[in-house]
Amino acid sequence: MFARAAVLLLLTTPAFAASDWSPGPKSRARLVADAQGAGLQIELSPGAITYWRDPGESGVPPTFDFAGSTNLAAAEVDFPAPERIREPDGSVAFGYRAGVTLPIRLKPADPAKPVRLVAKVDYAVCEKVCLPARVKAEIDWPGATDATLAPARAQVPRMLAAEALGAVVNPMGPKVWRLCLSDAPRELFVEAPEGVWIEPRRDADGHCYTLTLQQAPDDAKPPFAVRLTVEGADGASETRLSLGG
Repeated sequence: MFARAAVLLLLTTPAFAASDWSPGPKSRARLVADAQGAGLQIELSPGAITYWRDPGESGVPPTFDFAGSTNLAAAEVDFPAPERIREPDGSVAFGYRAGVTLPIRLKPADPAKPVRLVAKVDYAVCEKVCLPARVKAEIDWPGATDATLAPARAQVPRMLAAEALGAVVNPMGPKVWRLCLSDAPRELFVEAPEGVWIEPRRDADGHCYTLTLQQAPDDAKPPFAVRLTVEGADGASETRLSLGG
């Protein structure tokens, strides 16, 4: 299943500092590392998908547990921008096809000593049905390697101020807002607080979206702090803004 991809990887890139592969349903995963940090590499069989930190209308986001690590003060997982994927039941998922590498930023407790990164990661793999998968892996960082995770990091959206994207929000009602951006994006993802679902619909001009509150807990009232992921012609960006009442 993975033989061709593995051969191409060996032929085109230097060897990673890497843990052993952890097999899962229609997938396999491992930890990889370079001089700047680590990453979780997931490879998927043809037709399978896995999910972004916000899985969309269905699916399960990955969860990370680094509790068994040594000399680790903090670990932050970054996510490349996802794609919208139509699932067999008609729902829309936010995720990845073929595979993904999620960069992990590491902060050692003692910078003079190496980190032993131990990760337990739960993620979902879906084709016609969704199945749970788990990675149990560990790796030393820094380790001896001439490889680089720069391509994976380059896919992580840049954090920008809302003004840099020309973002302007105007209320259109108690549960509806109009968001306009200076450039028409290829894709827009809106992440709201837990339990809140805000659906974006692109207007005809391509630069603006109607954001509609579809679901919220009974005690949740505007303003809502949201995170936008904007995919443009020159890459993806993230910004944060508030949707007021």
